[in-house]
Amino acid sequence: MAILAGERLGIAPSETSASIELTPERNSEDVDVAIRAVYKQVLGNSYIMESERLVVPESQLKRGEISVREFVRQVAKSDFYRWRFVNNCYRYRTIELNFKHLLGRAPNDYSEMVAHSQILDASGFEADIDSYLDSDEYQQNFGENIVPYHRGFQTQVGQKNVGFSRMFQLFRGYSSSDRGQQQNQGKLTREVIQNLASPIYPASSRSLTGVSSGSRGSSTYRLQIMQPPSANSAVLRRATSEVVVPFEQLSSKLQQLNRKGFKVMSITLS
Repeated sequence: MAILAGERLGIAPSETSASIELTPERNSEDVDVAIRAVYKQVLGNSYIMESERLVVPESQLKRGEISVREFVRQVAKSDFYRWRFVNNCYRYRTIELNFKHLLGRAPNDYSEMVAHSQILDASGFEADIDSYLDSDEYQQNFGENIVPYHRGFQTQVGQKNVGFSRMFQLFRGYSSSDRGQQQNQGKLTREVIQNLASPIYPASSRSLTGVSSGSRGSSTYRLQIMQPPSANSAVLRRATSEVVVPFEQLSSKLQQLNRKGFKVMSITLS
């Protein structure tokens, strides 16, 4: 049932795929897999022609001269990336895509977006890319040799629950590309500025979900949640429980749980 829920929401491949890491025992096939994964993640699943590939950085990665993180940096600073996600996008759309591509999550709040906007104004595009890749968050989650991946679908230590629902706005199915969505304005600007949880809609493609969006009202979802510790208890216990929510109430329920300090552990089709 968990797989069915993931398919309806368009995230099943991201839920089940393992992270890709280049180890010292790697072979040429491992490197090729990592290169393809970096292009897919950093370029938002955009199609890339052979003539657009970064031949020199690819060769450096194959020879072990640079790490996966440095290869990610080269791709994110490329003219290919700049043309698709910077020059032709509004400022906040660029920032939310940078979060998705490089940190694998949506922006947590408006202050994060303002901070990156200030870097863009003061130091430029390349310095802003560095600010993601040189951050403690990137190092703690991906290090030098793990390809970034979409981690915003799981609640995480140090991250706000509101980012969970926002990630659905940025990821609209495994076959969808950020370039193909043809949206240059920010998807999350209003929600982030007003500190609201984004509504959740299932992916619309029949090839992904096998279900038309018109039938979504008949579904219910089971939320496994962790309760916040009681302020009146000397022992910090965090009990888990489950609630069943109709699809049309899913977004508002997530907002309510977030305000009350609950942590959403999983969402499955009931």
